[in-house]
Amino acid sequence: MTLTRDQALTILKKYNKDPFHLRHALTVEAVMKWFARELGYGDEAGYWGIVGLLHDIDFELFPAEHCLKAPEMLRAEGVGGDIIHAVCSHGYGITVGCGATIDVFPDREMEKVLFAADELTGLIWAAALMRPSKSVGDMDLKSIKKKYKSKGFAAGCSREVIQRGAEQLEWNLEKLLEMTLRAMAECEDEIREAVQRDI
Repeated sequence: MTLTRDQALTILKKYNKDPFHLRHALTVEAVMKWFARELGYGDEAGYWGIVGLLHDIDFELFPAEHCLKAPEMLRAEGVGGDIIHAVCSHGYGITVGCGATIDVFPDREMEKVLFAADELTGLIWAAALMRPSKSVGDMDLKSIKKKYKSKGFAAGCSREVIQRGAEQLEWNLEKLLEMTLRAMAECEDEIREAVQRDI
């Protein structure tokens, strides 16, 4: 079936209740739509957004089997194989809690962007929360690079995954940091409205 945004949101909320996880999904949705427009895929922005919305569908219920449970959950909801592949590919090369290593390769540029930006949005959001403004809007590249280099800061956000994501896109790390920071700053109002409306 062709998935609408409302249908994707209903699926997300069926399996995810934690406001933190829902906020992350809405953030990645908005960032993915921004990247689609920025990289010349504007007519696919809604599709990129849906993939971003559903990318962690199984994480809340099955954190040790992240990206392994997603296919059966999404198939049960009638979601197509292209979205399932994209969702699972953001775990490529990562060994999850049960010991399995995800082997779904991110083939398309959209999948590579998801892989690269997912972890980074968490790091940028954590940095924003430490600022007096609680905003990404007044954050510059220099400050996010400093946070990125500090291993103790947002330690759950894997620098190795972010670096690998930049390499898969054939971008240098600075380009990925700068673009994702800009995406979050430009989407901040959209994300805030979505969080208030959809959670």
